Amino acid sequence: MKIKSAELACVCGPTSKFPIYDMPEVAFAGRSNVGKSSLINSLLCRKNLARTSSSPGKTVTINFYNVNNEFFLVDLPGYGYAKASEAERAKWGKMIEKYLNNRVNLTMVILLVDIRHAPSKDDVLMYDWICKSGLNTFVVATKLDKIKRSQVDKQKKLIRETLGMKSSENIYTFSSLSKQGREELLKCMSEQMGLDVNE
Repeated sequence: MKIKSAELACVCGPTSKFPIYDMPEVAFAGRSNVGKSSLINSLLCRKNLARTSSSPGKTVTINFYNVNNEFFLVDLPGYGYAKASEAERAKWGKMIEKYLNNRVNLTMVILLVDIRHAPSKDDVLMYDWICKSGLNTFVVATKLDKIKRSQVDKQKKLIRETLGMKSSENIYTFSSLSKQGREELLKCMSEQMGLDVNE
């Protein structure tokens, strides 16, 4: 898939009504500070489309990005930020659940985890919840450039075992710095949405 255009189409807060679109949607979920904004910018070849922050927990909205006028990439709020109040965390959780439960055109959910660490309890809960909802789920291990190549298989095994994934299920790896894994992820997204991989 070639990224020809990408723009922020809609921002939804806790009390917002979700927009109605007739194009496929791909949602990105993950803990605060997992590198979600950096991955989205790298994936879409844009520097500051998704705002990055040195302080985790800053994204408290659901952001819809129109890509190629063919599909929407949906950035969900980062979860698990320890310094956020319990009320705030509950509010973000309800937003995410509301979105995942009600989007007719939601094609797949991509769960991001940090390849350097075992998935957290929040990651496990999110993965289990998405799977039980019957949604297509794909796991992407971010920050690939932060570990040695010899450690990749070991860390992927740790992630797979912690999440309770089947041995046949693939874990994609991604580096926002080098863009390693970008083409593989775009191909996966294209195939799931029924779009032409080569266009």
